[in-house]
Amino acid sequence: QHTGVPEPIYKAMASTYHYRLPYPLPLTAAPPASASRCRFPMASTAPLGVTVSTSESVGQNDLLIVGPGVLGRIVAEKWRQEHPDCKIYGQTATTDHHSELTKIGIIPSLKGPRVDQKVPYVIFCAPPYRTDDYPGDLRVAASNWSGEGSFLFTSSTAVYDCNDNGFCGEDSPCVPIGMSPRTDVLLKAENVVLEAGGCALRLAGLYKKDQGPHVFWLSKGTVDARPDLIISMIHYEDAASLGIAIMKRRLRGRVFVGCDNQPLSRQEIMDRVNRSGKFDGKFEGFTG
Repeated sequence: QHTGVPEPIYKAMASTYHYRLPYPLPLTAAPPASASRCRFPMASTAPLGVTVSTSESVGQNDLLIVGPGVLGRIVAEKWRQEHPDCKIYGQTATTDHHSELTKIGIIPSLKGPRVDQKVPYVIFCAPPYRTDDYPGDLRVAASNWSGEGSFLFTSSTAVYDCNDNGFCGEDSPCVPIGMSPRTDVLLKAENVVLEAGGCALRLAGLYKKDQGPHVFWLSKGTVDARPDLIISMIHYEDAASLGIAIMKRRLRGRVFVGCDNQPLSRQEIMDRVNRSGKFDGKFEGFTG
């Protein structure tokens, strides 16, 4: 793994809607830049979309969340606090969680035929592993955007071509297309969004108390990996707040990096876990 993170962590993260790759970089706050160097040919797709009744009027703050999992639901909660009268739609791959979404005020729908009505705000949080055509799904999401508010795609810092604990920012070089299927699909999806006038938010490793690499490492006790590799991360709450801040600015064709301002090594992360007193068991150490 060029990220330096074991494959089981990715599999553990895949249990949620939101799939992100923890990336071992302390990321700087470089000025946002367009990702022209990361644009690639796009594949065609059959129309999929969110089903919205044509009899409903569209509010100026209505929001469509594609992939309302952990991150998407936090976005919905924070968005409703600022816009209590808005409608929030949630597009999912299955009906498994529709009853849960309805209970928290999100109007659920499956992928299906597109309709004439579009919404002013769209945020795409769905993971790439649940579809055969991720860029195509982004194209569908773009087709449901009215162009009036904002269209935001939560991508990953895994697209950056840097793995030496060095610094990188929004305009740092990306992994060349064709080098990695994982980054290829993200870069092609970003291209769809940027061409449509939307923005891409490249998030570092998402975490919360019970989710993230620390949970996996703690379950193992000892891990055969280097203790000094830097892991840049961002809490789900912060990622949601950042996404909303970008959408409220109504920016177009921009690329952002989302991470906290305290990059830590693997060892430092687990030292904090051990000191916190909030977890059962104790991490013994990295042996690589």
